[in-house]
Amino acid sequence: MSNTYTQLYIQLVFAVKGRKNFIHLEWEDELQKYITAIVQTDKHKMLSINGMPDHIHIFIGLNPAIAISDVVKDIKRASNNWINDKGFLKNKFEWQSGYGAFSYSRSHIERVCNYIANQKEHHAKCSFKEEYIRTLKLFNIPFKDEYLFEFYE
Repeated sequence: MSNTYTQLYIQLVFAVKGRKNFIHLEWEDELQKYITAIVQTDKHKMLSINGMPDHIHIFIGLNPAIAISDVVKDIKRASNNWINDKGFLKNKFEWQSGYGAFSYSRSHIERVCNYIANQKEHHAKCSFKEEYIRTLKLFNIPFKDEYLFEFYE
């Protein structure tokens, strides 16, 4: 009997709509645990999760039975509802449309996990826009400025 074997490591990046600083330290850990549960329910492996008040990085071992776009859709939809149902904000919470998805080899897992774990220190030196454009260029992903996340400097 044959089986399917994969090794797919994907970093997902997406931002809060309007790039608002809506993700607060008081409940950020709860949000990360909730997103981890979503990831694990779909049989992906959570490798690292962290972010800033206006965006999030999620690094997973991807279950190949589920498309990356569906993973992102599930995470965004469920976490939007969860944040709004919890009443953490006076305003309605939403993620921006779109996302970044970047693949890595097994040899890069530790480096990517460390990078994600140190987001707050990293962004003290580098803006989200600089980081995101640098990543797109590093991965040779063609892009148009008008289709990137909304960036506010």
